[in-house]
Amino acid sequence: MSEQEENGTKSGWILYPIGSKPKWPLAALLGLQQYLTMFGATVLIPFIIGGAIGMPPDKLALLISTMFFASGICTLIQQSPLGNRLPIIQGGTFSFLGPAFAIIGMVAGKKLTGVDVWQIQLQELAAAVMIASLVEIILGYTGVLGKIKNIISPIVIGPTIAMIGLALYSIGAPWMAANWYISMITIIALIVYSQVFSIKSKVFMMFPVLLAIITGWLAALFGTVTGMISPDSAAYLKTDLIASASWFSFAPMMPFKWGVPDFGSATLWAGAVAMLAGYLASMVESIGDYYACARISEAPVPTERMISRGLGAEGLGCLVAGILQTGNGTTSYSENIGSIGLTRVASRRVIIAGAILMLIVPICGKFGASLATIPKPVVGAMFVGLFGMIASVGLSNLQLVNLNNSRNLFIVGLAFFCGLSVPYHFNPMLSAAAVPIAWGAAGSFVNTLGNICQALLTTGMFVTAIVAIILDNFLPGATKAERGLEAWEKDATEEAWIAAEKEWDSMEEGQARVV
Repeated sequence: MSEQEENGTKSGWILYPIGSKPKWPLAALLGLQQYLTMFGATVLIPFIIGGAIGMPPDKLALLISTMFFASGICTLIQQSPLGNRLPIIQGGTFSFLGPAFAIIGMVAGKKLTGVDVWQIQLQELAAAVMIASLVEIILGYTGVLGKIKNIISPIVIGPTIAMIGLALYSIGAPWMAANWYISMITIIALIVYSQVFSIKSKVFMMFPVLLAIITGWLAALFGTVTGMISPDSAAYLKTDLIASASWFSFAPMMPFKWGVPDFGSATLWAGAVAMLAGYLASMVESIGDYYACARISEAPVPTERMISRGLGAEGLGCLVAGILQTGNGTTSYSENIGSIGLTRVASRRVIIAGAILMLIVPICGKFGASLATIPKPVVGAMFVGLFGMIASVGLSNLQLVNLNNSRNLFIVGLAFFCGLSVPYHFNPMLSAAAVPIAWGAAGSFVNTLGNICQALLTTGMFVTAIVAIILDNFLPGATKAERGLEAWEKDATEEAWIAAEKEWDSMEEGQARVV
């Protein structure tokens, strides 16, 4: 046994494993980095919802702050005994946007007068999220959802996780294209910091994302000051946001700030049923995230109990998000997993520090506004790097599978193709030639079913997972070993996690692994 192993610091790729305890100042800085990786997408979701309902700009700013505050609470729930305690930040989910648009449309169809329609839309959105969250809470904590693990193999998880990364290119690429000069400076900085400088420096090993963001921000600042970047460019730094922001505001933490919803509304309950489709897609994505997070963190495979607790905690988080009226729910954040891969830091303490930051920033308006000055091309470059890492983590699961078996290759290939192509047929936001599901005057129940199908079929991760699950569990021609199940079952035990927790507990505060 080596000296490092005797001291409880087994060598590995991860510098700070899940149960390690970096000193709080370092954890806070690493938590800021985690916060910045999820900043862009968390801002984007309220922008999409606010734009769809015609929300006034000042109210939109409050909606964004509320989304961050809810994310902080939900992350802490996941890190408590109520959750699975995997190092995953919770944030808004694009899976809920399909049902959200359906609810917005149903409320608009009422042709209400004498009221702010956007407030009614937010009320019904929040209520639908709350009602549907109860289903996820019950299914999660009763252990029903954990049973899904029995039909999931690396053949399913590999493409599903990879699709989480690949399907999100439609966000990262356009943001990069807003200013290729700034985005390329940022992505090159990320490559150099994370893959070259990190070999000789722990600073670059732990903070490549933060340093790359700073590099991109400074490049944008230089361009703004010198006039090389015009004011109408997405890379232009709008410092007026800082001046106009308030120092402190406790509005983000206020429940039902847009008004108490009318739970007797027929459209509200129809919306809640439609929202279940978003939850289903989100749960499939989250299960993939749990496997990805454990794998990249060098932890054992998540157990059935961990999956159940994690999904139950996500349901609780969505209930909180509904009460705070974010217009969205919360789910595991894939960007965060990519960040673990780049920084080699998987500590729970860091995630908790990031969550605390998410609670503080919405209240401190000036600080939040400062972060809001990060240009889109910089955020887009980060997305490309992080999403690429997620896709790679997904593909790494396939090393447990016999890829010389043509049956396995067929399933993986078809699942990928369906996940990439089917959403383009149904989602007009992806393709102008899309044919969204709409049955017009077929009745509210039938239209609700259509909304559910629409939400599911426009989610690439869901399509990939369902195709892979069906084919992998019904097509003959492969043993459990060839499907990678034997390798997983060996590691997905409570005993494996107890042993891992013992190793992490043996590490002293501030101690890192030898890498």
